[in-house]
Amino acid sequence: MTDIVIDDRIDMNTTVNVAATQNDTLRSARFRIEREAHWRRLDELVTRAEKGGTMVLSYDEVRDLSAGYRQAMNSLSVARDISLDRALIGYLESLGARAYLVVYAPQESLGGLTTRLLTHGIPQAVRRSALPLFIGFLALILGAVAGYKLCVNDSSWLYTFVPPEMADQRTPDASADYLRSTIYGDERHGSEKLAAFSTFLFSHNTSIVILIFALGIFLSVPSFVLTFYNGLMLGAFFAMFDQKGLGYDVFAWLSIHGVTELAAIAIACAGGARLGLAVLLPGLRSRREALRHQAHDAIKLAILAALMLVVAALIEGFLRQLVQDPTQRLIIGWGMGAFWASWLLFAGRENKTLHGPLQ
Repeated sequence: MTDIVIDDRIDMNTTVNVAATQNDTLRSARFRIEREAHWRRLDELVTRAEKGGTMVLSYDEVRDLSAGYRQAMNSLSVARDISLDRALIGYLESLGARAYLVVYAPQESLGGLTTRLLTHGIPQAVRRSALPLFIGFLALILGAVAGYKLCVNDSSWLYTFVPPEMADQRTPDASADYLRSTIYGDERHGSEKLAAFSTFLFSHNTSIVILIFALGIFLSVPSFVLTFYNGLMLGAFFAMFDQKGLGYDVFAWLSIHGVTELAAIAIACAGGARLGLAVLLPGLRSRREALRHQAHDAIKLAILAALMLVVAALIEGFLRQLVQDPTQRLIIGWGMGAFWASWLLFAGRENKTLHGPLQ
């Protein structure tokens, strides 16, 4: 008797489960039938946009795409709430994800992204980095002043600050005529030797920029020290020429490429400083969140520094040898500085008059 009762209960539970499953299936089928036309239309529009971009869609189709995306997400929410079958939920999740990418992801080519980076991204990142830029340029200037003062008082400091391969026989013991020949590249300094020296400087500065930026995460201290050291070399180098009466000449020689090159080093330091300040002063964010937030602008500063190094290398490899007049060198060097400053200060600014009241 007991076995019969148990069997009856099992049969009843099975019947209930089957009925519930059939009911869920019918409900899912009814839910699908009522909305399936909208999903198919959305699927068609998304497929076309994935293949050719939203540019292939007409105005009405773009409007249908946006409306269809909202309807699909609403259907997905309802399907989850009433626990419809998992196959339907999975289909709506996939369709919603694809539609989201088409509706909200940037539909730009590589050229468009590069243009936006140059016209808005980098200049705006620079203007948001006043304190890190101040740190970078301060480190460079302090190093240059310290290197100059030390070498004016004791010229042997040059051997400490400037590596032998960079000095290239330009030492305090060299004559003024020899030092002058290194500035203007006469017969004792052929184009091959100057080109080799330019290549060395570019390789050296590129390595320094990468190190300065990467080490900034350690509370900015290594970035500051490396930038300060580059300033020491610059100051010591200038002091040696200045003591031989060649201050104006070497200043012009350094300016034609150095305005861009040294600014790149300071900007790389600023990028590293942004990372370091995120770790040191995260504010209300966690350090991980602050680092992720600051990395967006820091990477843009690193890209800018790399771009400036490429330009400096081109100037150093060609114009510095072709242009021998010191005044022209100054005009080119500081003209490039004015170009960088005007681009970074004014590009990508919003025209507020477009958003203001009509006059």
